[in-house]
Parts: sequence; C-alpha cells; structure tokens
Amino acid sequence: MPLAPANYAADRIELQDKQSRVVLTGDVDITQDNLRLRAARTTVAYTNDGELRIQRIDATGGVTITRNAESARGDVANYDFNRRIITLVGNVVLRRGADVSNGARLVIDLDSGQSAFVGTNGGVSRPGSVPGGRVTGSFSVAKQSGA
Repeated sequence: MPLAPANYAADRIELQDKQSRVVLTGDVDITQDNLRLRAARTTVAYTNDGELRIQRIDATGGVTITRNAESARGDVANYDFNRRIITLVGNVVLRRGADVSNGARLVIDLDSGQSAFVGTNGGVSRPGSVPGGRVTGSFSVAKQSGA
C-alpha cells in the first residue's frame, strides 16, 4: 500500500541531486496524512529509480511532531519512511491531552501506534536530559462521580 504524499513548505529549499537529498531550511513544515513535522532544518534522503521515494527525514532545531491529539517536541528527530518509525532525541516532551511525559529519547512506531520513552543511559545526567536519566511525567485522572 503506497504512503500518502509528503507535502512541504520552507523558506529555502536546496536540491542536492548527486547526494540524493533535499535540504529544507527556515520554518520547515512537512505534512503527510494526519502527521505534521515542524523544524528549523530538515534533510530529506531519497532514492530515484524512475520514481522518487523518500527514505528518511532528519530534522533539527526545535522539532515538533503532531499526530491527531498527540504532540511531541525534541531537539533532533528522524523519520524512517521504510520502517515508519520516528525517533526524537534531546529534551523530549510528549503530550497526549492533559498527560505529559519527559525523557531523553522517544521512539514512535506509526504502524503499531506504540511509543517508547527512555532516559539517558546508565542514569547519567547530560545537558538537555532529565535529571538522573529517568523518564518523568504526569497523568490526568478523571474525578469519580459520587466520590
């Protein structure tokens, strides 16, 4: 089944055909179906065997990804088109409604709908990581009627 087309907008686009990539800079906005990626800069790697096929998108600079009622922010992201997996790294914040999770790295599997957060390796704090390397957050809890 073919993927939906990826549409883009940016202040500047540079086609680097010999390297099989496109560099988009300045308020980059890429959409595909119900998925939206915003960043300061992205590099789109592709193959072209008569038909252009995106392989991967690497994004830097205040990356925000939204899908339905979910949004995630991080310093860096990559979207593997073949595996349909998005990985965000650095100061990652995931919001689902009123629920918030924070960590060093988030992996989103678009096919299964599963997301996995990890802290830093071995609990060692690094710049931009959650203290102690742990995943932190809060869940909203609905008030029970009659309680």
